[in-house]
Amino acid sequence: MSTSPPLPLPLLKRLPPGLWTALAWYAAAVEPIVEYVVMPPRRYYSLSYPRDGLDSPGAQALLAVAFVLVMAGSAVLRRRTSAAYGLVIVGTVISTVAWRQDEIPPTQFLAVDIALCYIAATRPRRISLAAAGAALGTLAGYLVLRSIAGDDSGIAPEPFMALTVVIAWLIGNSAHQARAHTAELHARAAAEAVTAERLRIAREMHDTVAHSIGIIALQAGAAARVIETQPARAREAMLTVEMAGRETLSGLRRMLGALRQADQDEEHTGQGRAPAPAPLRPAAGLANVEQLAATTTAAGVRVEVRWQGRRRPLPADIDLAAFRIVQESVTNAVRHSGADSCQVRLDYLDDELTVEVSDRGRGGGTNTDTGYGLIGMRERVALLHGNFTAGPRPGGGFLIAARLPIPAGTEAEAKAGAR
Repeated sequence: MSTSPPLPLPLLKRLPPGLWTALAWYAAAVEPIVEYVVMPPRRYYSLSYPRDGLDSPGAQALLAVAFVLVMAGSAVLRRRTSAAYGLVIVGTVISTVAWRQDEIPPTQFLAVDIALCYIAATRPRRISLAAAGAALGTLAGYLVLRSIAGDDSGIAPEPFMALTVVIAWLIGNSAHQARAHTAELHARAAAEAVTAERLRIAREMHDTVAHSIGIIALQAGAAARVIETQPARAREAMLTVEMAGRETLSGLRRMLGALRQADQDEEHTGQGRAPAPAPLRPAAGLANVEQLAATTTAAGVRVEVRWQGRRRPLPADIDLAAFRIVQESVTNAVRHSGADSCQVRLDYLDDELTVEVSDRGRGGGTNTDTGYGLIGMRERVALLHGNFTAGPRPGGGFLIAARLPIPAGTEAEAKAGAR
């Protein structure tokens, strides 16, 4: 089940990176137009932005093209990062051509730094280094052209702007590494949750096998005592022994086969450290669902249990998995949903068991689960070759649904195991 809704993100994170790039570039581009062209003449003037710099139609057209290119690049920065970044650089260069400048103003280049920071934070290092190289190459080109033209007036701003490029890349790369580390921690925690669930299943299977062996020993002893005086009872006891053995072997074969297949699928992935084993507990089953509902209702959350189909004994592993799914889902509904009730539906079909747990709480809408309960339930269902879904309901709340296939010919064996 999901946790409570997350807090809203700060404004800096809610706005898309393309919008920040566009705002920085447009602010730097519009300010000199307003100050040196629109406003009345003042005593001071700017060599970089001469008042007559945009008088020609060609200069105005070039500046308009620069605005369009940067707007297009900012709009697609998240979807087509490399192409968008190139448009921002080209638009910046064209704007200097429109003003007949021999250098890029530092404020105008700030938009390129913002876009580079986003690329370094979200794209592989190879791509981000290429983007940083493009920015540094552009600055170096201006420096070389000015040297060829023989203009040595003032201090060249390109080295200082190159430093801002390096800083922007370092900030983005640090964010990228932090995000990768967080993803690795989440993956490790998920792997540990899967391992813990498998250990729990193994312990429960151990209890089931021990219970079945106890039945076999008891029935075999009874048959040995009455085999000469009451052959019919001895025969019935031995049939019970046979069925219990078959059911136990069948459950072991299914579970061990699924675990072996899962291990083969993950042999190339790193596994987290397994937690310390918990004490053994008696195996539960769907027979305990009503007791679970009564206990939860007494605690303040009403649980409605609906049984559909023909209720019948199930194989021990399926019966136990279904109960654990109900137990975990109801527990999460109490902890996270904030609802005052939840519904449990158990549908016995001919070839499968359907388990659904739903509520009308506020927990829907997120995919996080700090206790990794969903991961454990999904792993348990996958080991039984079933289907598992969990997510928000269309009308609000949360729904967990599992479909557990029932192997053919297990009803009689399950009856024997229940004796």
